[in-house]
Amino acid sequence: MDVSRQASTARADRFDAVFAEVYEPLQRYLRRRCRPDDVEDLVADVLLVVWRRLEDVPADLALPWCYGVARRCVANRARTASRALRLVQRLAGERQPEPPPLVGDPALGRAISALSPIDQEIVRLWAWEGLAPRDIAAALGLTPNAVSIRLHRAKSKLAAELGKEGRGAGHQPGEAPSGAQSAPRTTDATTGGEGST
Repeated sequence: MDVSRQASTARADRFDAVFAEVYEPLQRYLRRRCRPDDVEDLVADVLLVVWRRLEDVPADLALPWCYGVARRCVANRARTASRALRLVQRLAGERQPEPPPLVGDPALGRAISALSPIDQEIVRLWAWEGLAPRDIAAALGLTPNAVSIRLHRAKSKLAAELGKEGRGAGHQPGEAPSGAQSAPRTTDATTGGEGST
């Protein structure tokens, strides 16, 4: 009986450690992806999965693993809500309303919506959650290389879409940011190459 109590205590301690690491980041992640009323319920859903599958939670990648669980919980909730809404609309004969924008900048919102759903999530995990490709890969079940490639392509598509809108997508490497002036280029007499003054 003493052994089972120790195992139970060790499991509870592990869960407490994972909880402390992921609770606040999960709240931020979910606040950016769903209605405020759903955040606490979804956090509870994720933590229930963590408790049930605690042995599957990687020690060094607990947060990205939880982001992957949260992503699936959000998708499940969206599917359930969508089915319920379609049923109500079919019964009421109403059209489906447009979902609220997830990005405050309409041009950026249109540019992001032009990406595939998986690329949208990769960009959001990178830009909003500050995850590295390795962590995004763990959250989405992809390889880090695939995430890096998809992220590069998505950023290029975003830049092109924002360019169509007449907006700059930031400055290019080696180019001065807008409003700044480049340093004049001169020839370096010691090396025969170019240099900045």
